[in-house]
Amino acid sequence: MKASKIDIKIKQELYNKCRDTLLSRLNLVKATIKQLQESLYAETKSTAGDKHETGRAMVQLEREKAGQQLAEIQKTSAILSKINIEKTSRVIVLGSVVYTSKGNYFIAISVGKLRLAKDIFYAISIHSPIGQLLLGKTVNDTMVFRGENIQVNKII
Repeated sequence: MKASKIDIKIKQELYNKCRDTLLSRLNLVKATIKQLQESLYAETKSTAGDKHETGRAMVQLEREKAGQQLAEIQKTSAILSKINIEKTSRVIVLGSVVYTSKGNYFIAISVGKLRLAKDIFYAISIHSPIGQLLLGKTVNDTMVFRGENIQVNKII
């Protein structure tokens, strides 16, 4: 199935917004890790006994947390990189832009609400509850989510 240039442009813009959000998160986590490294170095130079050990332990815990966030961002980035914006499908898959009776979705990574001109899309993961429900559906399929009927109107 061939997508129109407008459809591909929409998909490209949504993809770019997801990528930019991910890069923003990555830069924030990297800055946090750098700051924690500097704090750890400063704590190492200090010799205040128990207070020194507690400070080092706190910085170390924060560094581990930032490391986990970094790993999660890298995993999410790998998922995003699997999306081919020029590919379309009759069924909803990773990378689909889905128009439904209750909202518009970009099946990619969890970023939340994205605005394109006058339209609102929700960038969602295939692992989210609504993502799981939408996967494999085709145009005119209906499903129930949180007590509401949702119909798939268009898939890009």
